Amino acid sequence: MSKKHKWPPIIIGWREWIGLPDLDGACIKAKIDSGARTSSVHAWNIRTRRGPDGWQATFDLHPNQDDNSHVLTVTAPIIGMREIRSSSGHVQERIVIRTRLQLAERVWPIEMTLSRRDEMGFRMLLGRSAMRGGHVLVDPSRSFLAGNRPRKKHE
Repeated sequence: MSKKHKWPPIIIGWREWIGLPDLDGACIKAKIDSGARTSSVHAWNIRTRRGPDGWQATFDLHPNQDDNSHVLTVTAPIIGMREIRSSSGHVQERIVIRTRLQLAERVWPIEMTLSRRDEMGFRMLLGRSAMRGGHVLVDPSRSFLAGNRPRKKHE
């Protein structure tokens, strides 16, 4: 058990339903990737602006895999820019936001980059930095161990 938490880690599979309560409660099927350091979400129409509390990104999410008809326009604080190297070796500078992640009944803050994931199989990738600190253990032979798709309160 981690010293940071009072509870044991959640055992998750190689893909899970992830809730993003700060991003209009979006629920996205994510690939769990311990080989990737940084988490990433599929974002379209990214706009940045400086507000009274610092820089913010407003962007569109298409949370449903293989379906662009459902769009959520959301805003999140920008915490910086980061160079990300893809699995093919291509380097891209991306906006990094901080938001809360919900997995099963637990919620914790993570950093996540905004990226066009058109060619990828999943709209979200959960990287190892979001899993560290005793939050999860991954069973790569299983899927959806954390439960069914979370529902937004207004669905």
